[in-house]
Amino acid sequence: MIILQVNGLTKSFSGTDLLENVRLEVQHRDRVALVGRNGAGKSTLLKIIAGELSADEGDIIIPKDIRVGYLEQHSGIDSELTIWDEVMTVFAPLRQKEERLRTLEHQMAEPSVYEDADRYARVMAEYDELQIAFKEAGGYQFEADARSVLHGMRFYPEDYEKPVDLLSGGQKTRLALARMLLSKPDLLILDEPTNHLDIETLNWLERYLSAYEGAILIVSHDRYFLDKVVTTVYEVSRRKVTKYSGNYSTYLDEKAKNYERDQKLFEQEQDERAKLEEFIQKNIARASTSKMAKSRRKQLERREWMDSPEGDEKSANFSFSLDRPSGNDVLSLDDVKIGYGSQPVSEHISVRVYKGDRVAFVGPNGVGKSTLLKTIVKRNELLDGDIRYGTNVQFGYYDQNQATLIGSGTVLQEIWDDWPMMNEKDIRSLLGRFLFTGDDIEKHVTSLSGGEKARLSLAQLMLEKSNTLILDEPTNHLDLDSKEILENALDDFPGTILFVSHDRYFINRLATKVIELSEHGAVEYLGDYDYYVEKKTEMEEIAAVTQVEQREKEPAAKKENAGKEFQRQERRLTRAIAEIEKKMETFDDEIAELQAQLLNPDIANDHVQLMEIQRRIDELQATHDEQAEEWLMLQDELENL
Repeated sequence: MIILQVNGLTKSFSGTDLLENVRLEVQHRDRVALVGRNGAGKSTLLKIIAGELSADEGDIIIPKDIRVGYLEQHSGIDSELTIWDEVMTVFAPLRQKEERLRTLEHQMAEPSVYEDADRYARVMAEYDELQIAFKEAGGYQFEADARSVLHGMRFYPEDYEKPVDLLSGGQKTRLALARMLLSKPDLLILDEPTNHLDIETLNWLERYLSAYEGAILIVSHDRYFLDKVVTTVYEVSRRKVTKYSGNYSTYLDEKAKNYERDQKLFEQEQDERAKLEEFIQKNIARASTSKMAKSRRKQLERREWMDSPEGDEKSANFSFSLDRPSGNDVLSLDDVKIGYGSQPVSEHISVRVYKGDRVAFVGPNGVGKSTLLKTIVKRNELLDGDIRYGTNVQFGYYDQNQATLIGSGTVLQEIWDDWPMMNEKDIRSLLGRFLFTGDDIEKHVTSLSGGEKARLSLAQLMLEKSNTLILDEPTNHLDLDSKEILENALDDFPGTILFVSHDRYFINRLATKVIELSEHGAVEYLGDYDYYVEKKTEMEEIAAVTQVEQREKEPAAKKENAGKEFQRQERRLTRAIAEIEKKMETFDDEIAELQAQLLNPDIANDHVQLMEIQRRIDELQATHDEQAEEWLMLQDELENL
């Protein structure tokens, strides 16, 4: 079933076409990605599809019964509600149905209703119809769904009562994403949903979206995420949109094949064009051949010639070098504690870094990865422990928030202030390599986009020629092409690199060592991200086996006593659970029997008896719910023995 069709869409700004004759199709359960450079028009296309912008030409066809959900980039929530209450607003229609059900139940118990046969029949009919609709809409599980998604977005029960307006920007973005997922639209449109998510949350989101019942249309620069989730890729480039079947890696392979084919065709056409132009030039003035030359000229003018496959899109072109190499021992951290003020976020960190290492720091948000990098470069105070620096170590630091861009002037002045001895021509040439050309270098730094600020910070980093690069989320704000250029530059860098990144593809490409941070220390894995995941899983399995073996090696008496106590508690809890299950089964049978009595035509007009049956059902249900709560508590206690 087709749930979205885009036909002949064109959009321009200030007379310049951004999108031209775009065609796109999404079917039920499709996972579609839009990829392309920053500024190509991906987010604009999403906004037009979502109804946030209008197109100049073309049609957006969405069936009337299709619900569309759109979460734009950098979305957040401004609300005075708590986290839980805010999420519950998604289920307002269900909660209204629930309230109506309770109202109808009270009406059925009123004498003025059950003594009026017609009115009572109408109430019962509405109740039955509403109860079925409530159940089919997930009325008995929406709270469980909300808890599951909030947990995936790293909001836990102790967070539920926190006011939304006290959350950080990243937390508000995660909450907005959680709300959108819970609304379960038929077409889910997400613009950069992986921003502000740590690796654990990204893994959860990938699993959730893979099992999502509706269709998904995504813009993302996270290549690992795209490989895991999407099955169709539309590339937005030079105002056009081109479809590729498969995930992101398949798209890259197909694009490379298409480029080789188109380049050969383009070269053939250019040879043919050159021959035509040469013939016209030689023969247009001769009387004997003038007519033929004019005919060839018309042929030349009428024919539609291929554009160059390379197009007019430029890529950044830079590399990192160093003034002088460091010693073999670059950095040593011994029992380090980091944090802000007197508040530690992580401690007992011990790390060794050697010349040529590429070290990736990973871990959940808030564990202190960025804080550790700032502490290493002495932008934060060390709370405890010891940090020793090797011989000739020179740090070049890249801040994820571009806090190193402190000027209020233009792009040109930002470089000139730090390197006043450089001449303007060299600075312009340098900035051109980072895609700042023409009027771009006269832009004020404060008006730059996130991607432009990132490229300017990288230009500063290149000029420093440090032998040890400290990079905090260097791929944030970069499009896929710029990420690849950065990876190549770092891969060729002859020095040492320490970096924090949530980009698993980037980690896989560069890291020779992965260090996982936690509140209580650091664990080192000698390999890339895939090796880290594999080894971590293996170590968890070994730890589980070791724990079992250690229990078996305990002194016999201690083991016997512990075993007896465990068995005693297990028997006690098992008996209690069995008794509760037996009671609940009895309650279920009684409730079912009473509900059957409500439908007995022989007592349909005996409102006193009907009211008494309903009262008994309510009492049994309340007792059943209490027993269910106790059953859950006992199950938890049994599992935690």
